[in-house]
Amino acid sequence: MKKLLILLLSLFFLSSPSVFAEDISDFEIEGMSIGDSLLDYMTEDEILKEIERTKDVYHYLNEPNKYSEVYKRDNLKIYDGGLSFFVKNNSRSPYIKDKNEKFIILGIVGMSNYIEDFVICIKKRDEIIEDLSMMFPYIEKGEYSKVHRADPSGNSFLEAVYFDFDSGARIELQCDNFEETMRVKKNWSEGLNVSIVTKEILDWFRK
Repeated sequence: MKKLLILLLSLFFLSSPSVFAEDISDFEIEGMSIGDSLLDYMTEDEILKEIERTKDVYHYLNEPNKYSEVYKRDNLKIYDGGLSFFVKNNSRSPYIKDKNEKFIILGIVGMSNYIEDFVICIKKRDEIIEDLSMMFPYIEKGEYSKVHRADPSGNSFLEAVYFDFDSGARIELQCDNFEETMRVKKNWSEGLNVSIVTKEILDWFRK
């Protein structure tokens, strides 16, 4: 039975807190899991439009279009900032017909808005981390702070805490704080991101 990974009323819930799962596909955000086909939740046209829209977002990576990011903002119960998914960018191949081989989810990010409220974002994040630490006492935990690469001025930053699984997958909780003029100009949100990602996606970002 899958465990439920959600942010709700500042708490982090699993369906069975006594079960210390280490398979990242056992977790869900808004009922969606690593390994699912995104076609179960969005139409192919919706997905392809998002892939086209976000194609230049990771231009600073060595292989910026190896994977694609797809956003979903409708019919969500928990995350008011929406969800994003990472999928392998092989979706246009004419040789891939089976939906179970197309748009496979390799990463999920749930976003909760805390506009110009970084202190509260950190407080909410730390409440979830406390619960996670109790659930996974033997899983390696780390943290980092850095300037946000999306802002060339260097005036935006993020603070994150992560849990690394033996498989190389990761659960991460990150608070963003963008420079306000830039955020408004680009119509960006900011706040708490709760992510589940595979080693494959982590390696892509590291390159």
